[in-house]
Amino acid sequence: MTGETEGLASDADVLVLGGGPAGAWAAIAAAERGASVILADKGRVGASGATAAANTAVIDVAPGSEARRKVIERRAERGLGLADSGRVERMVDETYARLGRLTEWGYSFARDERGEIYRGSLRGPDYMQLLRRRLHKVGVRLLDHSPASKLLLSGGEVVGARGVTRTGAPWAVRSGAVVVATGGCAFMSKALGTYGLTGDGLLMAAEAGAALSGMEFSGQYGISHVDATVTKNLIYDWATFTDESGRALDGGDLFEILAHNLPLGPVYAIIDRASSKIQEALRRGQPNIFLPLDRLGIDPFRQRFPVTLRYEGTVRGVGGVAVDQNCAASVPGLFAAGDAASRESVVGAASGGGGPNATWAIASGVWAGEAAFDCAARRGPRARSSARLDHADSHVEWRLDAEACVSTIRTIQSEMFPLERNFIREEATLAGSLDRLDRAWREFETARAPSRSGDSPHRSTETAAMLASASWICASALRRRETRGIHRRRDYPGLDRAPPGRFQVRGVEQISVERAQ
Repeated sequence: MTGETEGLASDADVLVLGGGPAGAWAAIAAAERGASVILADKGRVGASGATAAANTAVIDVAPGSEARRKVIERRAERGLGLADSGRVERMVDETYARLGRLTEWGYSFARDERGEIYRGSLRGPDYMQLLRRRLHKVGVRLLDHSPASKLLLSGGEVVGARGVTRTGAPWAVRSGAVVVATGGCAFMSKALGTYGLTGDGLLMAAEAGAALSGMEFSGQYGISHVDATVTKNLIYDWATFTDESGRALDGGDLFEILAHNLPLGPVYAIIDRASSKIQEALRRGQPNIFLPLDRLGIDPFRQRFPVTLRYEGTVRGVGGVAVDQNCAASVPGLFAAGDAASRESVVGAASGGGGPNATWAIASGVWAGEAAFDCAARRGPRARSSARLDHADSHVEWRLDAEACVSTIRTIQSEMFPLERNFIREEATLAGSLDRLDRAWREFETARAPSRSGDSPHRSTETAAMLASASWICASALRRRETRGIHRRRDYPGLDRAPPGRFQVRGVEQISVERAQ
């Protein structure tokens, strides 16, 4: 069933917000335990989000294998002291088992050159449509095109959420537990599949009192043709980069090379170091990368083409809602999974893009769904039906007219997109960004008003979520006085000599950042 019902009011054991892989796995896991489950998504479940737009890598390593041992070692090394090997082990083992279930449900994995099944890559559209069919089969009620805007609280505990349908009609669901799986925040940078990933779930969780963690590890950009949106980076491992004159650009980390040279003028790439066998494998494995190039008549293996860096924020970054080993947030009744949850425990200070994030989406989705079921079972249906909502929940929603939203989004993007501000950071630029974002908050507060003609209620929520996410990123980045992984500080170029720690951020209008215990 879709979310087209006018004025929908319902209840469920578990409510899942977000219809990407993490949300789908959470809903399936809870339903298979016997829970009644409703899943609400701002798009169409199975077609929205980053995974549905392209192929995605996933970590597939058998328990006890040498490959598994190497993956765990690599994640610990790249995490720079912040990844938890025990959590990585649990993640890859959970995912290995769940990939087997995909086969049972009818997913057809590709085969490698030797004809053996290869489970390390998933075709996004096929994968997500399969999960949608599974959701229907286990009885999950789907609310398509029904974005959530606020969590419902009773006695400081999460007891559901509310939002609007595509027609603008309100919906509200009371539940024994809520799983936020709404993805990260890419600030409408136009990276493929991320336009709707605006941090809505992060805002709802923070408004409910939850802590976020790892927000400073968000200096993540993806490479794309200047006129395209696909930010898959694999093909550039075989690329030569040049400036407009044809001078080769080299000298270290690929992203640092581009970040240094793009502000100076156009940068071009040519995939001239790939053998014919690799060329064939790249086209077969990531066809979306080549589609815009083919349409422009560019042969990327023989012709150079202009490239840029598109900001991917917390989608391929790390930060999100701080969760425990069962994906429970710091507010009772609330759980988080996928990119909406912090991935510090499995990727540390490195980007989770590609395999780690897709693997985390599966494992964390299952953990969150099962834990949410347990929470709902402890509470029982009578507890949620009789719960009295907190007074704070009656506060006026974020509402601005469309023109004000557009203006505020431009302000946010002007702080988050520039390489000289957010790829390599320093105190002065971070403090300046926070000041300007704070002024935007005050203007937003002034514009908060009841519903009126011409409002764009969900775009207002998205705008507020992006504004909050930008503030959390800058505040956390200012607090971490070192360079670690994808958090780069020009004024603190080395690792802090103290033991590595995590920083948690709380609040919306008033933000605080503290070192986690």
